[in-house]
Amino acid sequence: MTSAEAGTLRRLAPPARRFLAHRKGVLVRLALWSLAESGQAFLVGHAVARSVDEGFLAGDPRRGLLWLGIALVAVLSGARVVRGVFAQLAGVTEPLRDGLVRRAVDRSMARAAQGGPGGTDRAAVSRLTNQVEIARDSFAGLVLTLRSFVFTAAGALLGLLSLHPALLVVVLPPLAAGLALFLVTLRPMAAAQRRALAADEALGDHAARARAALRDLAACGTGPGAERSGADLVADAAAAARTLAGWAAVRTAALGVAGHLPVLALLVAVEWLRGRGVSVGALLGAFTYLVQSLLPALHTLMTALGAAGSRLLVVLDRILGPEPEPEPEPGSGSRPSTASAPRAAAFAVDTAVVPALELRAVTLSYGVRAEPVLDALDLCVAPGEHLAVVGPSGIGKSTLTRLVAGTLTPSRGEVRVAGRPVTGRPAAELAALRVLVPQDAYVFSGTVGDNLAYLRTDASRAELDAAVGAFGIGPLVERLGGLDATVRPAELSPGERQLVALVRAYLSPAPLLLLDEATCHLDPASESRAEEALAGRAGTLVVVAHRLSSAVRADRTLVLDGVRAQCGTHAELLSRSPLYRDLTGHWNS
Repeated sequence: MTSAEAGTLRRLAPPARRFLAHRKGVLVRLALWSLAESGQAFLVGHAVARSVDEGFLAGDPRRGLLWLGIALVAVLSGARVVRGVFAQLAGVTEPLRDGLVRRAVDRSMARAAQGGPGGTDRAAVSRLTNQVEIARDSFAGLVLTLRSFVFTAAGALLGLLSLHPALLVVVLPPLAAGLALFLVTLRPMAAAQRRALAADEALGDHAARARAALRDLAACGTGPGAERSGADLVADAAAAARTLAGWAAVRTAALGVAGHLPVLALLVAVEWLRGRGVSVGALLGAFTYLVQSLLPALHTLMTALGAAGSRLLVVLDRILGPEPEPEPEPGSGSRPSTASAPRAAAFAVDTAVVPALELRAVTLSYGVRAEPVLDALDLCVAPGEHLAVVGPSGIGKSTLTRLVAGTLTPSRGEVRVAGRPVTGRPAAELAALRVLVPQDAYVFSGTVGDNLAYLRTDASRAELDAAVGAFGIGPLVERLGGLDATVRPAELSPGERQLVALVRAYLSPAPLLLLDEATCHLDPASESRAEEALAGRAGTLVVVAHRLSSAVRADRTLVLDGVRAQCGTHAELLSRSPLYRDLTGHWNS
């Protein structure tokens, strides 16, 4: 058992005791039916021993058949005992299910009523359906298994003692040794399972990120580095799998010791037992106790504790565990540690004037229990500054631009543009604060001039001509027939559509421009010319870089590297960020 599971056990112990305390009557009736099962186990082996010693070996077949009849009745009565056990089991498991459903509903409704950040509780459906059923089934399996083992083992051991005390001397040592070895494996095997799961998740995450970032890896020449990282993760996963397999082998050995060694020991010790007065019937009864009662119960116990127990702990922790504590508001004087969920850092500039862009402890998760894409990110960008954002695909660069643009609401924290919060602000007000140019540029059916002046309808002809010249798209405009010619978007290439959208953003009066890989379809020379024109415009520029050259041209660069966010100049990041050094080295080479 891991420390996390031990903590879960300590947290769940008080409510479990209260739950069982309110169902004493059901537990007493369940114990009585279990005693009947214990008596059944005792009778089967005892009747077999008596049928041999007092019946067939004594020359009295009728007496032997009578004892076998008693054993048959005991076996057939097992159906009635099982029925009674399951009837009482429902009195424990169904209230547990109902309580878990109420807890899940109350938790989800309370979250919805609070209307806090993070939106609706998307995990509620899973807790109400799949997780509750897993908890009920796992709990029922554990109750059945533990109850059956305790009472069946008690009946079988009492039967062995009644036949001859020497039988216990032979059977108990290997049985206890196997059970002890199994209990010893519980904690390290649970830890190995957790490590194997973490290694598997890390490898899957790396594969998904690498698949999504193939273009970036090829463009930046970082394929060998990604390959080395993948190889390391594969090696870690293989090592974790070998450790888990090793402990699984030990557990299998424990099952073999407890499940088969007692029978072998009994066979080897037959002569020794006979010399101490153990009859043939007692030996057959002892084998019956082992094969029919004790060893099957032990095998079921080991299997259930190894699987259903861990599964039940995990699900109960999901349903009954405490809600994650909200982070304090900015300026409250305390900040939680972000070591377990990286990509958080504080970047400051001179804020004597109102920052053009400010993020205060911004966190964004796509789902209640999903890993944050951005976690407690602080960022301050001065008016007129040119900031580049770099990092692997899927790390959160586009998410960051959508948060700044106000099209995505943070789970926690606040985003301000020109000193004003963007969350909940009307579209018209957001349009006056910022312009977002995405990777897939939008061009509508209309004149070239209308497309370029879409965000500034009062732009003069001279201003349009100047913008066309700044971006070097004069040949494109001439090919289309001039500013008054009609544009057919389908006839433009992706790069040409991006140039039209960039000129449109250049003419916008909004003080903040956001480019989300808006130059990815341009050649390096066109991209450089466009970014220089945008950087020379009055206002602030934030560029999600498609090429590292965009970061070199920027005043500062924000690096999202999956470990922690870092911000600084090109020279500063070369000394502080291993990822940035790696990207720069591959790019220059």
